Amino acid sequence: MAATACLNYGAPASLSLQQKQQSPRSRNNCLIDTTMMGKRNMMMMGLRGRYNKANKRVGMVKCSGIGIGDFIGGDLVKPDLGQWLSDVEEHKALAIYTPHEGGYEGRYLTRLRYQGYYFLDLTARGLGDPETTLTKVHPVCPAHVGKQPIARWYFPPEVDYRLAALPPNAKGLVVWIIEAQVLSKSELQFLALLPTLRPKVRVIAECGNWRKVVWKPLKEIAGLTANERA
Repeated sequence: MAATACLNYGAPASLSLQQKQQSPRSRNNCLIDTTMMGKRNMMMMGLRGRYNKANKRVGMVKCSGIGIGDFIGGDLVKPDLGQWLSDVEEHKALAIYTPHEGGYEGRYLTRLRYQGYYFLDLTARGLGDPETTLTKVHPVCPAHVGKQPIARWYFPPEVDYRLAALPPNAKGLVVWIIEAQVLSKSELQFLALLPTLRPKVRVIAECGNWRKVVWKPLKEIAGLTANERA
């Protein structure tokens, strides 16, 4: 019944009229009566001293854009894993967009692991300067809790240190960065150029969310492709 009311097809006219009278704004279907909304807007505008005619929207809202993928679990095997592997090898740095509920990106990570890649998982929040943290000796100040003296420790480059520790049969190192949407454009440009500086490195940056797993070349997101064409 909810599906027929949502699509406004196959239900008798008396049934639709009864539903409107009982629940003008129902949560069980997609019918939303906006007559009362228009009257409320008109009353509020009258109280504010605005006597112009309110824009009354009378009708119903229909659900649209629903496909079969919305009713099937998103954890099924997708046929795009081969395209994923080829794009990683071709572009070497990708910006990936995953659903908000999370968990889908693990399938793509696992497939790279089967290919012989090792991973360096980082978060963009608190990363600092990516160039300094990943490719140079960088200082880190530990928390002093207000009592101990402020100290400074020096750590080796994160990428170079792990490249030197890779086993001989490893295919390469994947730098997987979550929450990369907080990075600036210049920082994303460095991450896009990192595989050029370190040929055995691949970069995957989670730059946002989408209804399904999609990805684009990181150079395109960082605006490097437009600069190359110019």
